[in-house]
Amino acid sequence: MSQRLTRRGFLTAAALPLLAPAVLRAQSAASETAGEGFARHNISSFRSERWQDHFDSLGEGAIVADTASRALHFWSGYSGTYRLYPTSVPRSDDLTKRGYTEVVRKKEHPTWTPTASMHARIPDLPEVMPAGPDNPLGLRALYLSWPAYLIHGTHDTRKIGRQSSDGCIGLYNEQIVELFDLVAVGTQVRLI
Repeated sequence: MSQRLTRRGFLTAAALPLLAPAVLRAQSAASETAGEGFARHNISSFRSERWQDHFDSLGEGAIVADTASRALHFWSGYSGTYRLYPTSVPRSDDLTKRGYTEVVRKKEHPTWTPTASMHARIPDLPEVMPAGPDNPLGLRALYLSWPAYLIHGTHDTRKIGRQSSDGCIGLYNEQIVELFDLVAVGTQVRLI
């Protein structure tokens, strides 16, 4: 019995040798990295985090802001709530502060006061910008114990998922409103 070679069959047969090395490399990389200490990535490239890897207890709650995967993880200290949010992160490594801090204040409709280094780069910045649609802090802000470092919203949704801030962690406005309602003053924070 003779089989007729169709164009579709020919293209499929021709593509198989080209795809096989990529599939094998992906399988090999997955098996090599499946060992202890590897944080698997989901489809959005967020790394899986556990609060126990960063804090001794949950206390009021815990936040891990992962600058590499551009994600913020939140665990409630009392309700068992867990949330994962995409974020904007600092534009450069020298603007990125890492370590332990905590939420010391919460503010709805925050005003923005640019830092001296921002004024040096952009002299036309106002001394203080009131709350509103042009304010880069968005609808809510969580102030950290480090001066001038915040977790806040943004009206500029293009910044989320990018290295775009001067040191702060930014969330979509809808998500900072949700997080703001969940977070208590005293919530422990780690930036990694």
